[in-house]
Amino acid sequence: MGNFNKPKYLRINERIMVSEVRLIDFDGTQAGVVSRSEALKRAYEKGLDLVEIAPYDKPPVCKIIDFGKYKYEQHKSDRQKHKTSTTKEVNVSLNIQSADIEVKLKQAEKFLSRGDKVLIKLMLKGREIIYANRAREILATCSAALENIASVEQSPTLDGRIMNLLLIPKRSKYAQNKDKPVSPKTLPNKSQ
Repeated sequence: MGNFNKPKYLRINERIMVSEVRLIDFDGTQAGVVSRSEALKRAYEKGLDLVEIAPYDKPPVCKIIDFGKYKYEQHKSDRQKHKTSTTKEVNVSLNIQSADIEVKLKQAEKFLSRGDKVLIKLMLKGREIIYANRAREILATCSAALENIASVEQSPTLDGRIMNLLLIPKRSKYAQNKDKPVSPKTLPNKSQ
């Protein structure tokens, strides 16, 4: 159906060129069909604007509102609709030490707190591919350490020589637990 019922520009006050309009008062009550001059008079008495909401209806529907505030709220809601989350990558290796993993987890926590998704990548080089279980344990440790602020969207999967773990933020949980430090539980033993 397209944007047939939504005009590109709203007509306000004297720019409304019809003789009669269906009026909606500033509190949302229907005032019925009145002349344009009567509707303008009511709007000016209240210090507000007469805005043509549905110009294609017979008679057109007009509402008494504060046009500046209306435009601000429309702009604000449009900005909220366009907010996108990006995916940030954190790279770890199979031979990562516990101090290094804490740094990587703090980096992931920062990304999650901003509302971004985090992709933790672990690349297996050379013969490390035979230790895929250890890689899975390291990624499980990462997800367990971040479980209070993130949930797992994609569990650890091996794609060629790269194992990926995708985390998404938990907004309400992060606000409650932001004072808790993120630290990994014990790393699995390398000899396994």
